[in-house]
Amino acid sequence: MKIIYTLFLLLVGGTAFAQGVSGQKAYSLDDCIQFALENNQNIKNAQLEYESSEYRVGEILSIGLPQLDVATDLGYNFVVPTSFIPAEFVGGEVGTFIPVQFSPAYNGQAYVGLKQMVFDGSYFVGLQASRTYTERARKEKIKTEIDIVADVSKAYYLVLVNIDRLELIDKNYARLDSLYKETQVMFDNGFVEKIDVSRIKVQLNNLAVEKNNFSNTLDVSYAILKFQMGMDINTSITLLDKIEDIKLDALDENFGSDFTYDDRIEVSLLNTNLDLANYDIKNTQSQYLPKLDLYGRIGASSGAGTSSDFFQFGDNWYGFGILGLQLNIPVFDGLRKHRLIQQKRITADQIENNQDLVKQNIDLEIKTTKSALKKSFDNLLAQRENMELAENVYNVSKIKYEEGIGSNLEVIEADADFKQAQTNYYNALFEAIVAKIDLEKSYGKLWNPNKK
Repeated sequence: MKIIYTLFLLLVGGTAFAQGVSGQKAYSLDDCIQFALENNQNIKNAQLEYESSEYRVGEILSIGLPQLDVATDLGYNFVVPTSFIPAEFVGGEVGTFIPVQFSPAYNGQAYVGLKQMVFDGSYFVGLQASRTYTERARKEKIKTEIDIVADVSKAYYLVLVNIDRLELIDKNYARLDSLYKETQVMFDNGFVEKIDVSRIKVQLNNLAVEKNNFSNTLDVSYAILKFQMGMDINTSITLLDKIEDIKLDALDENFGSDFTYDDRIEVSLLNTNLDLANYDIKNTQSQYLPKLDLYGRIGASSGAGTSSDFFQFGDNWYGFGILGLQLNIPVFDGLRKHRLIQQKRITADQIENNQDLVKQNIDLEIKTTKSALKKSFDNLLAQRENMELAENVYNVSKIKYEEGIGSNLEVIEADADFKQAQTNYYNALFEAIVAKIDLEKSYGKLWNPNKK
């Protein structure tokens, strides 16, 4: 986003906005941030991911609850299977077998089954991990919110800067128009040459084009703000804050002195990811433990030679019931779980390495943003002084010209220098604002999620 803002500041030079059309809603920066937290699509998706993670906890929890199912199995043996019994059972020759068909043409079974997990180590580990997964989703949402707050803040201040710049273009146009009219009168009275009038007219025409172009630039900067907020870009809004309300002071030496890495959501996220990786290891290790389930089933079965007999429910259906415990003891899996555990330990080691890397990046980011803010603030002070000096030079040049001791060209050059100084000042102002936002973000102080 910084590239986009910089491009805007490099465009023509101005700011202003009609002070509000009836029915438009006025937004403070806090209003825009609150609107974005409720309507930005990225935050909506992060919220949905968080809600999904909560359902995931319920899904894992349900595995440990009783599992009840109802089933039926109705079959027709269009080719009845043949079995073999020793012939001696029916007086035949010893060592020979007789083919017989025991199964009826129609058979069926209906039952209600109940299964209750008694012990499964991986279930309890999975339950703990699912709650940590929900915590990660919550932190991902916070990270998204922090990014959106930064983008909305920069977009808001860009609009404020552009409003001021367009108002300044209006003032420059009015000043140059007044000079043009005065010069035209002087020409009509024979005090100046036609070329003096033409020079000012050229500058006035250029400024009119610049004013129109920058009005479009302002419209687009509003669109960027509304996009970051998650608002329809065709919605008309005005801003409550003013550029003069921005407090930009020299960096307090004690700013960030209470900083810890835990203030950064990125570090907190990595800590949660490491917890999940360790749970993943524990889950695989728990699969070495036995599993014990309680089960029960009650139902009825039937068999018949004809379909009419089969579907006559009554005495030809015989009940059954069973209750038991099932113990599953893993013995050897070809070292599969062992190798899985080694892989997952490597993943945990990688996360720990990333923790060190992120902390180094944070240190660098803090140093860089601190330096950028100091540089931007010093530049802002210099450009403010240059703008004041350029204005004085213009005023002196204009007075000298009106008194006949200065040239028209000197006034035009002083006017151009004054306008360039104004552009430089507002570029420096926005860069300082962005640097301040980036520094607050690098210290984890840009936005407090409990503020909502």
